[in-house]
Amino acid sequence: MSTIQAAQMTEGSNSPKFTSIPKPPQPDASSGLVQLKVLATGLHRLVRSRASGKHYTSSATAQRIPGVDGVGETSDGQKVFFLCFKEGGSFAEYINVPRSDTWPLPSGLDPIKAAGLVNPTLSSWIPLTARCDNLPKDFSVLIMGATSASGRLAVPLARSLGATRVIGCARNEEVLKSMGLDDHVVLQDPVTSTDFSRVGHVDVILDYVYGPVVIHLFKSMKPTGRVQYVHIGSVASYSDPSALEISLPGSVLRGMDLTVRGSGMGSWDLRVVGKAMDRLLQSLSNIGEAKIGVKKLEEVETAWHQVGDRLVFVP
Repeated sequence: MSTIQAAQMTEGSNSPKFTSIPKPPQPDASSGLVQLKVLATGLHRLVRSRASGKHYTSSATAQRIPGVDGVGETSDGQKVFFLCFKEGGSFAEYINVPRSDTWPLPSGLDPIKAAGLVNPTLSSWIPLTARCDNLPKDFSVLIMGATSASGRLAVPLARSLGATRVIGCARNEEVLKSMGLDDHVVLQDPVTSTDFSRVGHVDVILDYVYGPVVIHLFKSMKPTGRVQYVHIGSVASYSDPSALEISLPGSVLRGMDLTVRGSGMGSWDLRVVGKAMDRLLQSLSNIGEAKIGVKKLEEVETAWHQVGDRLVFVP
């Protein structure tokens, strides 16, 4: 049996080991699967969380060989973007995935860029296209956690979907000023001292922060119409685990036209992603250069906990 190189989680370890595993068998034509040679796969926060077993979608299968997506090449040389949320396994030289979970890579889109950015891009694309409804023309959006990697991508993506007023909220004012925002709010410490008065009315709130600042925001807002809030991530919980929960006063729900939703696997399924993927990949082609680090798969043991730029592994 031929073998391939892969990153594999072992019991009790907090990072994968670079090792050899059996090459997956060539799928039968009637199976609906396609075998791909993996060209690039991203080390997203989701990948680390699932591999450690701490993510709500973790499973024994998905944890064994990490990875949720990547760019691969078919046996006839076609480059495709693929998803493997359910089964994991992209941190390997070859992978078998459902053909329905692959999409042609647009001409000119760098595989490294696609592997590094589709996952964080989905975090704002899906909320705006599938978790919000009846957005007005020229809608406005407030991005909580705007200086995060996903938050930064949300700015041009929101504009590409029709937003004409984009406001960012984060702690680093210097970075906020450099992001091409229409306005910004500096997150204070304690967060309840943050001044949201300049926000005015917004149609959508994309929240990567969560925790007490959300309640302070709701209490501070003076909307003139419907507000759609979408919870995406909980950056605040990294320094304060209690920020995973909020206590929402009934007066907030009664006092404004507020819709509260979440966005993550469970609130949508892969069919939603599939419908969006072609357009999303094309949009990535129009986004400027992004800082993405590149490592060889054999470096996975030392690079697994690297912080900073987004990281993509290649064979």
